[in-house]
Amino acid sequence: MLSLRGDVHEIALVGAHCDDLAIGAGGTLLSLAAAVPGLRVRALVLCGGDTDRAAEERAALESFCPGAELELTVLTLPDGRTPPYWGIAKAAVHELRRRGAPDLVFAPQPGDAHQDHRLLAELVPTEFRDHLVLGYEILKWETDTPRPTLFHPLSTQIALRKAELLVKHYASQRDRDWFDEQSFLGLARLRGVQCRARYAEAFVIDKAAVDFGGM
Repeated sequence: MLSLRGDVHEIALVGAHCDDLAIGAGGTLLSLAAAVPGLRVRALVLCGGDTDRAAEERAALESFCPGAELELTVLTLPDGRTPPYWGIAKAAVHELRRRGAPDLVFAPQPGDAHQDHRLLAELVPTEFRDHLVLGYEILKWETDTPRPTLFHPLSTQIALRKAELLVKHYASQRDRDWFDEQSFLGLARLRGVQCRARYAEAFVIDKAAVDFGGM
């Protein structure tokens, strides 16, 4: 199993909505925060600024990234209608790239059926051109679950903690029929089966460069 642990010091998180990042990569965030003291986390969310959802997001990311240096920006683009605001979204992703030097980037997977997610999936590789971009999956009503190409095994403790924190911090989403611990653990169990682990999170990668040394 390939380990990147020693090479990750800063990560960039890009999401369309408050809760996308935690749903798609919450277990991986918990794992990285535990493994990398002083991890730097730069996060951008397009929708939810100036609402209670932004406060939910900050509290959630602080719990998912304990001990990390967290920088969070939540914009005020309209939920479900971000494509017409392409220029604003592009500028925000560019600014996120300019401010940091991430070793990993997390963004929506390109096959996501939600138009806000797809916009970011298209924009992120245009700014983070020399980075390993992990496309996370968002559990929802649409049948757009991807065929992932990269898996991150999760311990039972981490998987349970992720599900618990999601329900705890995103009170605004509890009325959705799919937003519960059973749903999140079910997907994590499926991805675990696919990589011979108990639980896992899965990602889509478009391109990766590998250096085996010897130069």
